[in-house]
Amino acid sequence: MIRYIIRRLLQAIPTFFGITIISYALMSASGNPVRVLSFRPDSSVEEQERLANVLGVNDPWVIQYLRWLLGDDWMRWDTGEDGVADRAVLLPLDADGDGENEPPGERLGVVRGDFGNSFVKKRPVLDLIFERMPATLELSVSSLVIGTIIGLIIGIAAAVNRGKAIDNASRVIAVVFDAIPGFWLSLLLLLIFGSQLKLLPIGDRCKLTLDDSCPPIYERLEYMVLPVFVFATGVISGYSRLMRASMLDVLGQDYIRTALSKGLSNRMMLYRHAARNAMIPIATFLGPAITGLLGGAVVIETIFNYPGVGRTLFEAATSRDYPVVMAAVIYGALATILGYLISDILYAWIDPRIRFT
Repeated sequence: MIRYIIRRLLQAIPTFFGITIISYALMSASGNPVRVLSFRPDSSVEEQERLANVLGVNDPWVIQYLRWLLGDDWMRWDTGEDGVADRAVLLPLDADGDGENEPPGERLGVVRGDFGNSFVKKRPVLDLIFERMPATLELSVSSLVIGTIIGLIIGIAAAVNRGKAIDNASRVIAVVFDAIPGFWLSLLLLLIFGSQLKLLPIGDRCKLTLDDSCPPIYERLEYMVLPVFVFATGVISGYSRLMRASMLDVLGQDYIRTALSKGLSNRMMLYRHAARNAMIPIATFLGPAITGLLGGAVVIETIFNYPGVGRTLFEAATSRDYPVVMAAVIYGALATILGYLISDILYAWIDPRIRFT
């Protein structure tokens, strides 16, 4: 198993860099952020050029990508034939527009853990991500755990009671929740429970305070009810249908009928044999579900004004804050790679017959 995990991690390296190259190229093709960041559509060409030089966005995207990936601290001054100090080709000769050559930069690059500073916030990108990550993890972990448990229970109950009322009701509810868009369900819940009934807060993570801090999670559960419910509905609808289909397939196997004919109790048959074997297909979707929850946070966190990574990514994309966008892309890429690795590990844990070499 250890050898398999190491081999999968090594195989993920080119995948990871391929994701960064494609993402950076698409981001650069979306346009120059200078006009958005200057807040002055009528700014002169000289002012825009000066800001572009400072941000380093006037170079070809390949050069920008290498600088973002490897940093610029390794670049040195070269002395030409006329004795004038010259900058390396990868950087502009005059970064701040003052007519003087600049020394090599101080950025270390993404491969050394330096994601640069936000164009808008003027702060290190990693600080922004780490500040918002706990809020996203609260929603995603809570939704995944609650949705998985409820979905599996409903799926097992529907399979055992095939054709009965609980089976028909579970399938109808699963299709309804799967068909309703998350943003529409969020707005509907805010209107009913937040605006009309006034039972739950209509947004935010906690009560706003001067020090911008939140109490422990057990003291602000009312702020999590609606966003967690919206998240969990998608998980419940998907897992309940998948678990039902998997359980029906397992219950029709010969070894289940043999176990029942030998006098094994229904409870022992369901939970020790049938349910465990039916869990194998669930492992296929459990890993990618982690990435799906993080991706869905962009919409849900924006609607509920939840200060997580998803809302930060949305704000960065609308303001062309490239360093924050790329940090979020890497965040999602690592979550995807980790999610599929978790799925493979769960295979061996659920089914002892599976061996990795």
